[in-house]
Amino acid sequence: MLNRYPLWKYIVIAIVILVGALYALPNIYGEDPAVQLSATRSTTVDTATLGQVEGILENNKISYKNVVLDDRGILVRFHNSEDQLKAQDFIRDKFNRGYIVALNLAPSTPGWLRSINAGPMYLGLDLRGGVHFLMQVDMNAAIQQSLERYKGDFRSLLRVNKVRYLGINLAGSVANETGVVRLKFKNDAERSKARKIILKEFPKLEFSHQDDEKYVYLVVAISKQEQLETKRFAVQQNITTLRNRVNELGVAEPLIQQQGLDRIVVQLPGVQDTARAKEILGATATLEFRMVDEEHNVQAAIKGRIPPGSVLYQERNGDPILLKNQVMLTGDYIVDAKSGIDAQSGGPNVNISLDSKGGRQFTNATKNNVGKLMGVVFIEIKSEDSIVDGKKVRVKRKVEEVINVARIRERLGSRFQISGLDSTGEARDLALLLRAGALAAPIDIVEERTVGPSLGQDNIDKGFASVIIGFVLVLFCMIFFYRGFGMIANVALALNLILIVAVLSLLQATLTLPGIAGIVLTVGMAVDANVLIFERIREEIRNNVSIQSAIDAGYNKAIITISDANITTLIAAVVLFAMGSGPVKGFAITLSIGILTSMFTAIMGTRAIVNMVYGGRKVKKLSL
Repeated sequence: MLNRYPLWKYIVIAIVILVGALYALPNIYGEDPAVQLSATRSTTVDTATLGQVEGILENNKISYKNVVLDDRGILVRFHNSEDQLKAQDFIRDKFNRGYIVALNLAPSTPGWLRSINAGPMYLGLDLRGGVHFLMQVDMNAAIQQSLERYKGDFRSLLRVNKVRYLGINLAGSVANETGVVRLKFKNDAERSKARKIILKEFPKLEFSHQDDEKYVYLVVAISKQEQLETKRFAVQQNITTLRNRVNELGVAEPLIQQQGLDRIVVQLPGVQDTARAKEILGATATLEFRMVDEEHNVQAAIKGRIPPGSVLYQERNGDPILLKNQVMLTGDYIVDAKSGIDAQSGGPNVNISLDSKGGRQFTNATKNNVGKLMGVVFIEIKSEDSIVDGKKVRVKRKVEEVINVARIRERLGSRFQISGLDSTGEARDLALLLRAGALAAPIDIVEERTVGPSLGQDNIDKGFASVIIGFVLVLFCMIFFYRGFGMIANVALALNLILIVAVLSLLQATLTLPGIAGIVLTVGMAVDANVLIFERIREEIRNNVSIQSAIDAGYNKAIITISDANITTLIAAVVLFAMGSGPVKGFAITLSIGILTSMFTAIMGTRAIVNMVYGGRKVKKLSL
């Protein structure tokens, strides 16, 4: 029978519309200005901390909606941004050291929607705002790390070639770009031999001699050209690492680019967890594997008698431990890291994979130490604000702690695991940092800005107005030209907008101002398919075809033309997405989604309504 859908098609269309409406629904709820207090590795956030935060707010007479303690920290919701900013200052003064205090915009989505993973779509910095970081790369640290690498390379090179040396250390001032590696020898013959070997391996280095009454020295410096290349590499490597970390955070359409010689701009539009973003992006974390010094007394080392070749560290529980000075393996060789649960202890762990060179190095380092204890040192460089002579200055603090001590049961290779972590969240963050790669040089967040919705309110208003105006104009035109069928097309157009919002929300895509332009364009294009169908039906009726046959022919014969027109536009959108960046991609995404949803609503959606109104009965005249 003509113009009748089987029941399953109606059910499929109803399910799609219902699911679309459900996942578009969170966008009608607003967001609350909030302050998030999170702990770092050395601190904890618990009910006592919650009471302190509530006390701060009450003592300073700051009104708030509620305070919630969860596994990510404490989240305080406020009625307005003014109270939010006041509260941030008071909370930051109290929790200045060891905590992260960040501004946030917390969605007000009801719990029943969050339980099915339904959330609002993100808005870009030009609409809803987000987080803006200006980061400065520590160039002196980049040169320092380069010198440290050369120091280790020289030591290995001289040992392999059996050249005797008395010591290798760093000298000079890295801040003034006069840092050097100084090698100490007993006589000039050994020094000449070492210079020849090092020069052959590293021809771009600069060499000079220093002598005193007892010893001779070979001074190795990095050339100006290589220093410049090292700094340039540090910035580019940090940009790559930051991109990897942002991808791990799941932020859509981030902006990460170099600004000047040593600064990087990071914009995270629509980010939900600013505290975690700040911690992950700014963290400079790596691992070192060292053997435990089981031969000497730890208590003697605590009193100041640290044996040569060993270093005194602290475990997480505060217990002192002696580790060998020689590093068996660093985190530079890690190619993958995944958090998991230890099958034996039930605690969190991180499964680590090394590259081939690191695997060989670790195998050689552990094969002769089976049965001995090995420690894993977690190293992190933090920048904190401190008051010096009444002025606020930013100081760096190197945090080193032994997170795991285990006995080597067998020779280790390219795959192994570390445990001893405090929580699954810490295991995930550590795995993320190791997997995304260590920063080539430490970075300081010199400017942090949380862009609120008020700054983009004008864009939001104009964008919303453009969608409404375009939508209303199309509604009137369709009713004027096609009467009843125009009303059906208008219903499909409204459903199309709902589905676009639902898909953007499901993908957790970021809507920008160009994205709104894509939606406006889609609103105009969405009815094109219905215009083709309706005009085809009119043509069939003018040819004295029966009404039911005319409806059927109108839909069936117009599909090829509709598909051609939409596919060519979709190809253009795909090319825009592939070749463009930032706002252009946002436009391409919304345009592509709009094309696909409009084909569904214009063809299947309107056909279903027409079939229900006119199908299966005798019709004398169409409202067309």
